[in-house]
Amino acid sequence: MKHVNILVLGGTGFIGRQIVALLAARGARVTVPTRRRDRARHLILLPTVDVVEADVSRPGVLEALAPGHDAVINLVGVLHSRPADPAGLGGERYGEDFFRAHVELPQHVVNACRVAGVRRVLHMSALGAAQDAPSEYLRSKGVGERAMLAAEDLEVTAFRPSVVFGPGDAFLNTFAALSAWTPLMAVASPEARFQPVYVGDVAQAFVHALDDRDAIGRCYDLVGPRVLTLRELVRYACQACGRRRPVLGLGPLLSSLQARVLEKLPGALLTRDNLRSMQVDNVSDAPLPFGLRATPMEAVVPGYLGHVAPKERYGTLRLRAKR
Repeated sequence: MKHVNILVLGGTGFIGRQIVALLAARGARVTVPTRRRDRARHLILLPTVDVVEADVSRPGVLEALAPGHDAVINLVGVLHSRPADPAGLGGERYGEDFFRAHVELPQHVVNACRVAGVRRVLHMSALGAAQDAPSEYLRSKGVGERAMLAAEDLEVTAFRPSVVFGPGDAFLNTFAALSAWTPLMAVASPEARFQPVYVGDVAQAFVHALDDRDAIGRCYDLVGPRVLTLRELVRYACQACGRRRPVLGLGPLLSSLQARVLEKLPGALLTRDNLRSMQVDNVSDAPLPFGLRATPMEAVVPGYLGHVAPKERYGTLRLRAKR
């Protein structure tokens, strides 16, 4: 590998863990900042990974971390934010959390790389990101992506994944968990379209791009082989964990009502901004870059959702056998 000293922001997350492990397996020396070092025990065990306790959103932290590295990978992102405040940092365009993670931090990364002389940068954007998108999430992602690619003195590559699946994901696992306590799956915006991509494929794309000169200045869509509606994805998640649940698709009014309720609960399973994001099809005609072949869900999902409800399936079999 040409780039061997790599700073990975967001490296303790679902996708970040995969990328860091892949980089370490290839002999790269990786620095992963995290606000709580004890949450990164799985990375501390990797021999070439240095986990440091640091808050990259604080002034001066990135400028202190960047020197000594020859590439930076920015994976930081949030799915939810406090509502937009006209008097706040994001004005009426996006909430404060979106602003700090998707708009402010990318600019800090650009500035820190310039000061430290780090030229290679990989950036995680999102499929559908655009400055005129209907949701605060997609608008803020669009602004951050543009700021990264506009830094012509740096060597930037951006990626736009659809929803990402794999062991530990917060997407299919959430639907599987919900099916354990509800006999009916009520789904907002049921016809929203996604093209789920495997987390391992996303990690491979990032690592392949690192030393590929042709990838500089480009933005790649990352999608899987199948387009599915949200209704179909919920049904699939239930079936994969051994539960059959009827899926009720909600209309626009009930979808908005459900989002209003859920966004006030701990964890915010769904927000009105999420609904606005789903107005944009999360799909692409582009194949995976670098000759990668997209992994189908059927090859992976049963392996990690299949164990979710083993006791329930055992009880069902006993009932059918009248035991």
